[in-house]
Amino acid sequence: MTVRATSRGAQRTSLEGTRAEVLICGASFAGLAVARELAGSGASVLVLDRYEIGERQTSACACPTPWLEALGLGGSIKQELPYMSFTTPSGSARYRLPWSWSSFDYRQLCELLWAQCGDARFETAKVESIGQRRADGSIEVVTDRGTICAPLVVDALGWRRVLSSPHYQPPQAPLSRGLEVHPPHDGSGDALEIWVERSIVRRGYGWRVPAGDEARIGVGSYDPNQHVKEPTVALAARLDSDAVGYQGNWFPHRLRDATENEIFFAGDSAGHCFPLSGEGIRTAFYFGIACGRELRKVVEGRSDRAAALAAYESFNSGHKRPFAIALALQRVIPALPPRLLTAVLAVIGNQRIVDRAFGWYLKQAAPQFADPAQPPNATEQSEERVLAGALR
Repeated sequence: MTVRATSRGAQRTSLEGTRAEVLICGASFAGLAVARELAGSGASVLVLDRYEIGERQTSACACPTPWLEALGLGGSIKQELPYMSFTTPSGSARYRLPWSWSSFDYRQLCELLWAQCGDARFETAKVESIGQRRADGSIEVVTDRGTICAPLVVDALGWRRVLSSPHYQPPQAPLSRGLEVHPPHDGSGDALEIWVERSIVRRGYGWRVPAGDEARIGVGSYDPNQHVKEPTVALAARLDSDAVGYQGNWFPHRLRDATENEIFFAGDSAGHCFPLSGEGIRTAFYFGIACGRELRKVVEGRSDRAAALAAYESFNSGHKRPFAIALALQRVIPALPPRLLTAVLAVIGNQRIVDRAFGWYLKQAAPQFADPAQPPNATEQSEERVLAGALR
């Protein structure tokens, strides 16, 4: 029988001595994607999070629509956005994409994804640290409700990478920072809007994402030393919107190792957030699925932990080049003079180039990967070939 109730108050009993075959720490995009891949495997899967599933939204919550459809999450969509617009101090450009973005309801998406996780068990607990390795190979994880152990452990807890050492510490770590507000909206608009203006943020961008009855307006800075509250308030005022419903978080902009000390890392804890765009939702799905498939091989007796760790790390490493390309663009684009940047945006606006460039971008974590028939291999197409073709 599926256990989905969140323990609170008097029900928040000790978990000391609890065992599972797979322990997934973190119940957002990456953690739930891992659990989804283990549904029907027969393994005892325990998912932990400090908050109830879907309780604490930390991202702008827009994702390529093909990913939401591939995962059966279309019911969470609030508004589909087939266009993107880019504004600089010298002009603007508007593109029709070869695919669309969709803003979505975070709680509803998480609940829909959790419903696909079979007989996995969920408990609220704050994961504090990694514990000892036991003689049977199990790994201890220390929480505020006691020590839990499992032979297969996943850290999907976010940029802090709690089960690693040493932890990232902003602002020294390679992290970006973002903040947004959620004013009421009339449902108009068909574009995810981007502002690249140094008057808003020196190295970063501002955004507005229509989401049905609200707009998501925010600012992200690639420089972790630059605070983003004041520019977020200013951008909201510029768009005649109230600065209400604050939400923000750090997010990584550098790929990290996906395994360490026999622990699997997925989502922000492994740097699975694409540089330049700051997009981390579909990459969390993508790498979470890859991790879950390797774990499933182990619990079904088709592999062992060492082989799964090696295969998953190899999969992660196979994506270093596109992440490096995006990081290089993240460093170059904010330094371009506004007129030059505007000219570049105009050139890219040719529909053939738009289709190729944004097609390449989506393929770095393609929605087809959600199909169980797809093997967990890195993107096969050469990034250089695609980018060169886009500029011919």
